[in-house]
Amino acid sequence: MILQNILIWFVIIPIIMLAGLALSKKMSQIRTVMVVCSLALCGLATWLCIDFLDQRAAGNTAEMLYCGDWMWYAPLNIKLSVGVDGISVLMLMLSAVIVFAGTIASWKISPLPRNFFLWFALLSMGVFGFFITIDIFTMFMFYEVALIPMYLLIGVWGTGRKEYSAMKLTLMLMGGSAFLMLGLLGIYWHSGPGADGAAHTWNILEIAHNGNIEKGWQYFLFPMTFVGFGVLGAMFPFHTWSPDGHACAPTAVSMLHAGVLMKLGGYGCFRIAIYLLPQAANDLAWIFIILTGISIVYGAFSACVQTDLKYINAYSSVSHCGMVLFAILMLNTTAMTGAIMQMLSHGLMTALFFALIGMIYGRTHTRDIRKMGGLMQIMPYLGVCYMIAGFASLGLPGLSGFVAEMTIFFGSFQDADLFHRIFVIAATCSIVITAVYILRVVGKLLLGPVHDEHHRQLTDASWYERLSTVTLIVCIAAIGCFPNWINETIQHSFFPIIENLKAAI
Repeated sequence: MILQNILIWFVIIPIIMLAGLALSKKMSQIRTVMVVCSLALCGLATWLCIDFLDQRAAGNTAEMLYCGDWMWYAPLNIKLSVGVDGISVLMLMLSAVIVFAGTIASWKISPLPRNFFLWFALLSMGVFGFFITIDIFTMFMFYEVALIPMYLLIGVWGTGRKEYSAMKLTLMLMGGSAFLMLGLLGIYWHSGPGADGAAHTWNILEIAHNGNIEKGWQYFLFPMTFVGFGVLGAMFPFHTWSPDGHACAPTAVSMLHAGVLMKLGGYGCFRIAIYLLPQAANDLAWIFIILTGISIVYGAFSACVQTDLKYINAYSSVSHCGMVLFAILMLNTTAMTGAIMQMLSHGLMTALFFALIGMIYGRTHTRDIRKMGGLMQIMPYLGVCYMIAGFASLGLPGLSGFVAEMTIFFGSFQDADLFHRIFVIAATCSIVITAVYILRVVGKLLLGPVHDEHHRQLTDASWYERLSTVTLIVCIAAIGCFPNWINETIQHSFFPIIENLKAAI
């Protein structure tokens, strides 16, 4: 029975959330539905992670666990196929934490709070569905479900040039989806029939094991799928939607957008483009290494010249997400491990950044760092939290950013030729640039004299703001201080991908 599979509940709980919101009339009821359901998702993700590690420790080396398979549309062999490996489990955990933190950060959202949370819940359902499915058609369906609510969430509840930013984001991501759809259809039509006469399949594991996609077609399909997912990962030159989208989105949407939604891009590149098209990945990776290398350095330099807090963090996200794709393209286990750690680290710290920026903006009514100063004297809790997020971003040891970036750079440099090492060295320079803009913002925003005397009347964080930020900070410190559990979770997940890549050489 479908309900007996634990993974299905990652979609059912958001559906329950939607139903509960539709029936809610008062703000207290809306908050209760969101908090209860988001806590249920956190609990489910935690239990899944613990049980997953127990099964691996017990010797279960299956590529995917908790698998389920139900026919959805027989003429095209479309199934609701679910299953997770260590990478998927961590992405589900990340998503659950940020959905909970975003819910708490939106405690006093207005106007139309019920409508806001309805779209927020639909976005969450798309994200969770994407990470649990191993059928590429269903994965694409959940991918689109996650993208569509962004237009209304930004266009209605955003700030600034919200209509322009919402439309720009939608058009750019839909353009990426068009490339992606062509790539996925090509993979499907060249997935079979296999040696046993099996029909065409959408199942990722079956396609990878059949290995029927011809090299010539891989050269055509790999750019389609990598660019399609890379647009959402803010890969240069398709990144321009990201800063405007981040800057105009409401706080919780920025948190979920940067913290989770952009991870769909990196996850899709890893799970589809690299795994299913290994010959093209080996031969064409150098092209995208150049583009992602530009993303890393360009995003960091662009953040240096911004004065709007959200634009600073948005361009920082371009740099950090570029690092994820850069590491995946190195096609070795160590660099890929760093990429997954970077996805987790960036998701948590950028969600914390956007939460704090929203809290500061709600008090000062400005995001211009030139108009603020001395906030550490006025709101010390928010100031300390902002410094922790900044130090995580620039790679301070003991926080998540250090572990992720060092793993990426060590993995990318090892056994690399001159071409790859030149780009690794260039990417490493982004650490210095990141330190420049983070310390610049901390100095202008938090330290020094108070620029506006009216700011002295402002209050520090409320209880629900503290709950949201503490949740994220604890996770950032947990990864930084105890990174080995992440490695234990994902170490088996790379074996089939690396074997496919080696076999294709």
